[in-house]
Amino acid sequence: MHADNAYSKTTGQWHSTKGTLKETVGNLTGARSWAQSGQQEHTAGETEYNAAQAKGYAEGIKDRVGGRKDAVVGSLTGDRQQEATGNVRRDKGETQQNWNRPQ
Repeated sequence: MHADNAYSKTTGQWHSTKGTLKETVGNLTGARSWAQSGQQEHTAGETEYNAAQAKGYAEGIKDRVGGRKDAVVGSLTGDRQQEATGNVRRDKGETQQNWNRPQ
């Protein structure tokens, strides 16, 4: 996790991979402390990745719902600008959800 408490899929994946490599080296060389440290780093990386993914998915839901509301209100009031902006926000939210959908 970054200093500003923001979860990142990139750094989570990096620590997961790095931890797996450390664990493998530790197991091959008999260095139990390396193996244990690597396992802990791998777990922490997976946790960060999953937290960032869940946060991104939730933000996508928020944008989809908010965008849909703006598009409907714009359509009902004849405000084409609000309708268009709402549709863009809804599409952005849908893309963000698809990108962060749990496997």
